[in-house]
Amino acid sequence: MKLDTLKHKGRRNQLIELLKRKGIHDLNVLHALNEIPRHIFIDSAFEDFAYEDRAFPILSGQTISHPYTVAFQTQLLHVQKGEKVLEIGTGSGYQTAVLVALGAQVYTIERQKELFDFSKNILKKIHFSPKHQIFGDGYQGLPSFAPFDKIIVTAGAPVLPKKLLEQLSVGGVMVIPIGNKEQKMYTILRLDDKNFETLEFGEYQFVPMLEKRELG
Repeated sequence: MKLDTLKHKGRRNQLIELLKRKGIHDLNVLHALNEIPRHIFIDSAFEDFAYEDRAFPILSGQTISHPYTVAFQTQLLHVQKGEKVLEIGTGSGYQTAVLVALGAQVYTIERQKELFDFSKNILKKIHFSPKHQIFGDGYQGLPSFAPFDKIIVTAGAPVLPKKLLEQLSVGGVMVIPIGNKEQKMYTILRLDDKNFETLEFGEYQFVPMLEKRELG
């Protein structure tokens, strides 16, 4: 496994300062991102650029999101230590590690077997493993473990998945990008059994969330 050197840590500190300038103000989120060696989650060809605010290709035709996007989505979640958090789309495992670093009980789902195996291995090696890591269909969520205090979706959903809403606890928050080629970021607060409050937070571009297809 790649080493986490003083050079890497210095570049992480620079990244954290950049994220502050871009408006990330949650100190817990900034601290969590500073703990996670992002270069370990990406191909060695991009290692020198790992702490720039850029997305990079990973396995199965997917991408690792910009650090700002990871920080912004996480900040919107307002994760408290010990909360049950459902992550839809483990991907490389970078966002997962950030949630674990925040002290959440993380339940994460990935539908691409190649990514599932990669992220599980990396997270175990760096000691940021989630509580449950599942190979499966994110659209279905994890009803057997519901309700969740927080739900984060890391792929662009064409519509709001109702099955995920059903698994959100009262008072819980979902952060999800919705749209096709480009998405808008939303937070959805569950007020009671039937009512939700939705807020919009600008445009983003994620890989699409896949529905009703065979697992990869």
